[in-house]
Amino acid sequence: MPILYTTKASATGGRAGHAVSENGVLDVTLTVPKELGGDGATGTNPEQLFAAGYSACFLGALKFVAGKEKVKIPEEATVTATVGIGPREDGTGFYISPSISVSLPGVDREVGEKLVAAAHIVCPYSHALRTSSEVVAKLA
Repeated sequence: MPILYTTKASATGGRAGHAVSENGVLDVTLTVPKELGGDGATGTNPEQLFAAGYSACFLGALKFVAGKEKVKIPEEATVTATVGIGPREDGTGFYISPSISVSLPGVDREVGEKLVAAAHIVCPYSHALRTSSEVVAKLA
């Protein structure tokens, strides 16, 4: 399948550093949360960025599947991604624990549940997490 869109972002300084997208629109200071040993300085972190991207992508997938089913998604619909991080049991690194919660005011519960299930299949973030997609990691 052809890739329809590609973008890049780079980080310096790790979790206490800076990240910027290739077009400069995303330009953020990264800080380590107190829960991970940081000082609580103002900034964002990889988990917040992942949660923001996942929630936006999932809502897009939800609108896509709803459109196919001729269901209108209300303007006030909200997708909240919760992303936790913790050490892996084998002690070799860390894992993330994501979850999605969807609010669809005015949409019948049964219809909403079917749409959320379908969006979970369509959303590329959900797909990558569910299938453990291969990630290329190489020295530039």
